[in-house]
Amino acid sequence: MTDTQTGTGYQVLARKYRPASFADLKGQEAMVRTLKNAFAADRIAQAFILTGIRGTGKTTTARIIAKGLNCTGPDGTGGPTTEPCGQCRNCVGIMAGQHVDVIEMDGASQTKIDDIRSNVLDSVHYAPATARFKVYIIDEVHMLSTSAFNALLKTLEEPPAHVKFIFATTEIRKVPVTVLSRCQRFDLRRIEPEVMIAHLKSIATAENAEIAEEALALITRAAEGSVRDAMSLMDQAISHGAGETTADQVRAMLGLADRGRVMDLFDHIMSGDAAGALDELGAQYADGADPMAVLRDLAEITHWLSVIRITPDAAEDPTIGPDERTRGQAMAAKLSMRVLTRTWQMLLKALEEVAIAPNAMMAAEMAVIRLTHVADLPPPEDLLRKLSDMPVPPAPAAPSPAPQGGPGPRAHAPRGPSGGAAPALEAQSDTALAHYATFERVVALIESNRDIKLLVEVKSCLRLVSYAPGRITFQPTDRAPQDLAPRLAQSLKNWTGVRWTVSLANEGGGPTLEEQANAERDALREKALEHPLMQAVLHAFPQAKITEIRSREDMADEAAVTALPEVEDEWDPFEED
Repeated sequence: MTDTQTGTGYQVLARKYRPASFADLKGQEAMVRTLKNAFAADRIAQAFILTGIRGTGKTTTARIIAKGLNCTGPDGTGGPTTEPCGQCRNCVGIMAGQHVDVIEMDGASQTKIDDIRSNVLDSVHYAPATARFKVYIIDEVHMLSTSAFNALLKTLEEPPAHVKFIFATTEIRKVPVTVLSRCQRFDLRRIEPEVMIAHLKSIATAENAEIAEEALALITRAAEGSVRDAMSLMDQAISHGAGETTADQVRAMLGLADRGRVMDLFDHIMSGDAAGALDELGAQYADGADPMAVLRDLAEITHWLSVIRITPDAAEDPTIGPDERTRGQAMAAKLSMRVLTRTWQMLLKALEEVAIAPNAMMAAEMAVIRLTHVADLPPPEDLLRKLSDMPVPPAPAAPSPAPQGGPGPRAHAPRGPSGGAAPALEAQSDTALAHYATFERVVALIESNRDIKLLVEVKSCLRLVSYAPGRITFQPTDRAPQDLAPRLAQSLKNWTGVRWTVSLANEGGGPTLEEQANAERDALREKALEHPLMQAVLHAFPQAKITEIRSREDMADEAAVTALPEVEDEWDPFEED
């Protein structure tokens, strides 16, 4: 007679089929093997910590370990075992949660040091009443306060011989390392889909419940590796089906859209068919699908297709039907990784928007519209290839603008009235001026001294006539300040410690540095405009404009500036010279 037929009332599947021994644990073979070896060799740790996602059996495993430690066998003579009998007084009391020597504590609600003191520290030194070991099970141990952990440390490190600790947590990173180092750790894994489906199928058979294979696959996918979640969902699905549970009933229960229809929607999006995509989304919404769930399914399909492109074996997912698998493989072969990664990023953003939007369906529709307009954009390499092949009408030749002021200035020694070289500067100044062999060095000196006003004036108002170290002759522009020459001479003297001669001329000056830079930029722009690919781009996009031109050298310089500086070796004050 089942529990549903007794007078005790209905018992949910997650409790009714809770594992009672290590053999009943699903998907945790590595942990079970380690524990069996430890029990067989009598090398049982003083403390265990079990970690994993919710529903993988942490608390159940803790109770099974407690049973194994205290089982005496049906005849009362047995010792610690990994195959507890389940019949002796200790086994029955522990599985019922009523054994006096197995103390279970909820770390989520009993977080303070007083809770640890009253539940553990005050009783830990007393021998067990009836069992072999006194076992303390603390669930969600990561929720304990810092002071509670500190109070537990000493006892945890040197517990009495009759005491064992078993901790369970979903947040192992929040447990202090001082506690972790004193425990033997076991990571309970997510249950693989194949194992989960087989387990659910066996329980459905035991419950005389008719449930479709595809429905079990949907439940397994929704459970995300948690046995308890899967059992609860199947419990709900059996009630929803009322006799025979189909995949459509499970989808309706979970608020999911038909996987095939979601793939239809994905196809509409990838082909840029906005109208078809909106119609399909509206039809799924009318059939009860949650817009958020539809977008999650789209993101899941995007991820699945991306993984298939990298690892084709990923298509062999037991939770995916054969028709969907074949269709997914064809999609993955057709779509590029660039399109899939772009779709993934947009779907993540769309999920955030739907979560905060006043109307989820409207936000989902806007997301689908954006996706359809972007999904069919060609990747940059295809666009370049297409532009390169595109015929471009010949453009009328236009003369390049001549630089103002004639050719760029060339530094040369000033000439005397008779055509000979100007007198050399005094011998004592030669060394100081040797560093300023060109006018560019003078400009760099002004820049290094952060005289921005003088720097701007020198670049925009000074047409160089002649230059020699210590002597500058220039033709001022119309906007040059009247005191530019004396200020320049005084500043250079202050910075170099040597007298400079700065004189004016009425003619003979070349272009200013600013005009030279503009001329170079214009020449680079004209050269770029002459390139066939640039002409194709401007022909295809008439409103496009060139806003900036950078050479490879410019980009290399920027990369060098933004690169992380080398770190010098740290100085160790205790290192001997």
